[in-house]
Amino acid sequence: MTTTQRRSKRIAIANNKGGTGKTSTTVNLAAALAEAGFTVLVIDLDPQANAGRRLAVKPDSHLATVSDVLKALAERPNADLAGCASDAFTEIGWPAPYNEHIVLLPSRTDLENRATLEAGQLGAVHRLDVALDGADDEFDVVLIDCPPNLGHLTQNALAASDAALCVMDPELDGIEGAIALRDFIKSNRNKLANSQLEVVGYIVNRVDTRTGAHKFQTEESIPEAFGEHLWTPMLPERVAMKDAADADPPRPLRALGRDGQAMAERFAELARQLSERVGLTTSAAAGVK
Repeated sequence: MTTTQRRSKRIAIANNKGGTGKTSTTVNLAAALAEAGFTVLVIDLDPQANAGRRLAVKPDSHLATVSDVLKALAERPNADLAGCASDAFTEIGWPAPYNEHIVLLPSRTDLENRATLEAGQLGAVHRLDVALDGADDEFDVVLIDCPPNLGHLTQNALAASDAALCVMDPELDGIEGAIALRDFIKSNRNKLANSQLEVVGYIVNRVDTRTGAHKFQTEESIPEAFGEHLWTPMLPERVAMKDAADADPPRPLRALGRDGQAMAERFAELARQLSERVGLTTSAAAGVK
């Protein structure tokens, strides 16, 4: 990770399993942080590009993406391209106050091909870090939505981040994916040149306590496995989450009535915990204009 002084805190949101709600958590944490006055850069590092879609950014073949940023660094290894990620920063489609506080570094499906080409290349795992160097200074926090694995793209996110945040569902596969992420970081953070990296918290998502398995996992297995690093509240399965994501255009939770407001308040509490754990400071508090 770059050692130059910067104000932003970079958080990789990850799990070694799909379907845990990483993207919805990334987007709704960004919304909660924006409501609290923080400036947020959301990086869509998943080739499915769902974070961008949920922030109401329409796919556009002419839109610069994180794939273009990584490609530029790969093709011009001797050029001074530090901070080139800013060339692909994009406004989100949500209304104020969200569009005043959240900026997107979008993705598209060809990012999968880019990851395949770059995996194993010398220095490739640090290209996102280089691309962000100086480009994210204007933000309070950077949230990186990782793909559901521990491959090249997730490793780029981990190499560039101050901390990881794990999102799991209360299923055995989701718990095992969280443990795999934790163990991977412990075993490989030195290889990523990020020796201080750790999982700062675990968020449990998509909980349905009407099922015996979910009740057991949330009350016994998960607290036992993750202890004090387990954040609350746990996030229940709610229609508002799907409605917000599937609306045309997608909308923030607070636009969806009582159920949406209740979920937004849960994310506000999780955002408060993130702020405390990683020491976020708003631009205003830091005296940044």
